[in-house]
Amino acid sequence: MSVTVPGPPGLLPGCPDAIIDLQTPEGAALAGAEWRYSDTQVRETGFVSVGPDLGPSGPANRAYEVIPRAHAADFDDSGWTMLAPADTQRRLSTGRVCFNWYRITVTIPERVGDLDPAGCTVVFETVIDDYAEIWVNGEQPVALGEVGGQVVAGFNTPNRVVLTRAARPGQRFTIAVFGINGPISAAPANYIWMRTATLDFYTPARSATAEGVTAEIVAAEAGRDGLSSIVPPGARVERVAGGFEFTEGPVWARDGALLFSSPNTNTIYRWAPAGTVTVFRPKSGYTGVDIGRYAQPGSNGLTFDADGRLTICQHGNRRIIRVEPHGNITVLADRYDGKRLNSPNDLVYAPDGTLYFTDPPFGLPEMFADPKKELAFSGVFAVRNGEVSLVTAELAGPNGIAVSPDERYLYVGNWDPGRKIVMRYALDGAGSVTGGEVFFDMTGAEGEDAIDGLKVDMAGNVYVCGPSGIWLLSPRGEHLGTIRLPESPHNLAWGDEDARTLYITALTSIYRIRLAIPGVRPH
Repeated sequence: MSVTVPGPPGLLPGCPDAIIDLQTPEGAALAGAEWRYSDTQVRETGFVSVGPDLGPSGPANRAYEVIPRAHAADFDDSGWTMLAPADTQRRLSTGRVCFNWYRITVTIPERVGDLDPAGCTVVFETVIDDYAEIWVNGEQPVALGEVGGQVVAGFNTPNRVVLTRAARPGQRFTIAVFGINGPISAAPANYIWMRTATLDFYTPARSATAEGVTAEIVAAEAGRDGLSSIVPPGARVERVAGGFEFTEGPVWARDGALLFSSPNTNTIYRWAPAGTVTVFRPKSGYTGVDIGRYAQPGSNGLTFDADGRLTICQHGNRRIIRVEPHGNITVLADRYDGKRLNSPNDLVYAPDGTLYFTDPPFGLPEMFADPKKELAFSGVFAVRNGEVSLVTAELAGPNGIAVSPDERYLYVGNWDPGRKIVMRYALDGAGSVTGGEVFFDMTGAEGEDAIDGLKVDMAGNVYVCGPSGIWLLSPRGEHLGTIRLPESPHNLAWGDEDARTLYITALTSIYRIRLAIPGVRPH
């Protein structure tokens, strides 16, 4: 059995190029900063009970709040106690179950020792005894699974928050630190104090969140001109995360991060551009007592519906679920014709709300021979108005799936070593399939992999994870070229604000490449 040895986790674990210690007079002066402090009070307040929608919509009740609410950037703290930098290490607040606030405004100086900070990444780091929440310029952008940034990191562990990735001398940041005594449940006989508080400076070379990798972008014999219109000259492939067993199902979230599945470890991860990977959803596909039999019990394909609700293919649970705004789930599909699905693999919403998905048995312990397999075929299905209908059962291993930007076609890739084809199905105005054809056949291509994930761009070009790399196909089914990575690609997602970056899940890593044409994003 192989063993994964853990490495340094967290945000920029390496040594910075310069540090400003905000707990020293010299450091505070260099940053033009003064510490302000306030105790807090917990008071009773009116609220409402949870309602049928699982939100705050029920009958009136009584709750508690902490005052002052001092997180806003323009909060007036002029009447607060001014702390000398060293006084941040004093034991403060009341002890037992208690909270407090520290506030400071820092300015990026012209020089930090010998370092010119222009263009640097600047990280604010603090360790509060015992827990902390951090607000920067009145904001606290948080996501499920996040630790160690703006939210509680752990017991007396560092909170590290990126203030900027392109520092400018004179730039100002107002930081509000909410301190929490702990363990809260034990009414501890201690107080709150600040173990460390620093600004860490990293030059661009030291703060990179991606590394260039050796990759080939090979034009097909007849596709050179078409390829250059998609992959601009000088485009480079970068690795942004690694160390996984197997990655799949990427999707770009509206909060500006990439979600992706790890089917082997039953987890959905979240990669953020700051260079962090956190667990977004554990037990993402299965919690059965026999999970040890499964090679890939977790989630696979991920997408969002028009309302921004995450929709998940669950291998082990053999179903597709939608995560509602308050965290509860809705099962969208788990059976067809009274029989359990195999193991839903990939999915896509059409603009009219129809959900299409593929259902090979690759997530079952014994795949095609699994004794719990109930369907005699591997289907492509549609979910419309709560009804699951069969689109086609002609493919042995339907896998990646996508809808063209003009909504005329549904593309499906076939994971079948003996028939490596991409099918194209015509859609009518109501989302029903009216006919199908082989769009591209790569059965004779070199490489052991068959066809996995696929996506389309706004020009109708199709990107296919196939033998030896990512195949780029024109809307007419012409092979334009291939992007060959250090390892086999398995699925794709369009990311960044303009959807021009192609993110690629591979065996152990996540890669990206900047392209000239934006891709089709989930609705």
